[in-house]
Amino acid sequence: MPSDYAATQEYLFSLKAKGVKFGVDRMRALVAALGHPERAVPVIHLAGTNGKGSVAAMLEAIFSEAGWRTGLYTSPHLVKLGERVQVGREILTEAEIVAYTKELGPVAEKIGLGCVDDHPSFFEFMTAMAFLQFARKGCDIAFIETGLGGRLDATNVVMPEVAVITSIGLDHCEMLGNTIAEIAAEKAGILKDGRPVVMGRVPAGAEAVIRRVAAERGAAVHSVREIFGEELAGYPTTAFEGDYQRWNAATAVLVARCMGERWKLTPEVVARGLHAARWPGRWQRTMIGGRPLILDASHNPEGAGVLAQQLRALVAETGRKPVVVTGVLGAARARPLLETISRYAAEIHLVMPQQSRASSFEELEALVPSSFGGVVKRATVAEVFPDAQTCAVGGAADTVVVTGSIYLLGEVMARIEPGRGAIESRLQDF
Repeated sequence: MPSDYAATQEYLFSLKAKGVKFGVDRMRALVAALGHPERAVPVIHLAGTNGKGSVAAMLEAIFSEAGWRTGLYTSPHLVKLGERVQVGREILTEAEIVAYTKELGPVAEKIGLGCVDDHPSFFEFMTAMAFLQFARKGCDIAFIETGLGGRLDATNVVMPEVAVITSIGLDHCEMLGNTIAEIAAEKAGILKDGRPVVMGRVPAGAEAVIRRVAAERGAAVHSVREIFGEELAGYPTTAFEGDYQRWNAATAVLVARCMGERWKLTPEVVARGLHAARWPGRWQRTMIGGRPLILDASHNPEGAGVLAQQLRALVAETGRKPVVVTGVLGAARARPLLETISRYAAEIHLVMPQQSRASSFEELEALVPSSFGGVVKRATVAEVFPDAQTCAVGGAADTVVVTGSIYLLGEVMARIEPGRGAIESRLQDF
């Protein structure tokens, strides 16, 4: 097994290069061989097309506000691999990743004897690291986000206190299904017998599927739309901007209400937690060289709808169209994103994230609507952000919005926040 961080990264990349492996059988074998660390800490399990990370971050802040030691497992990371596994918002260190990889390697090799497909995947390694870290650090509760889907996701070995489905939209269709109902069925695969489920604002077709699965499993459904209604004024406020974040906040509130009195999640604690929560890259406002910069991950059709609301509000707020930097993975995501951007941007700067699935310049240019009258240019992240204090696009009065793939945001953050360290992009995708 590798003995330093560089070698460990290479080993983990070799696992990642073998591709995504659906199914929970390998993960069941892995956690069984490790003595079932996934059972050591109470879990909130989150699935959904969008909003998983934001809701998990809100819940982490709420439970922290109540005095509990929290674990947080999310993916992908923005800059450093260790961001995926956090205890009290402290990320997994390079030394810990090396140690866990040494520990897991021989166990994985044994599981894979006789059949290479039985060897645990990169994502399964990371999931096991999360379970071990949360158990060994004495977490009181952990918030576990699915990697992809739900039913066949490696995280679906947990027995959660509450299951959460934040939203349902068309994304990863090649793996999860081509209809809202099919995708909802995959996400609803995290529901467990007798355990409550909190359902965010989802389309009617998705709601029907989730309620059917919940009824089959005796899982009580707590619906954001049913409890908070349609009027935004009735929804809780949060540290994050955007109507959809108030919907996410309502989802977090319902999870808190599902927990017993011993958790001490009073309305006051919940409200403080919602306003203390932080989650980078979700309409995150910052400054660079004295100019406003907004970082926002909007990487799928559902996200593009939310982005439209945010850009409309930004134009109303500033009185001018922003300069937009964007890059995305795949035409199904790029088309709605560029259609949205073209309605609100003064200029569009196209970049290619450092990922094999990134849309090419030619693909992106072909998807910019012919009605767009502004400038469209090709660029690299290094050209747009030559150093931590400089943004080279737009004028002094322009707001710059970086949007699209979360991997693009990670590359930008690594340049403008060098304290985060060098980006680990090869291990980002999944």
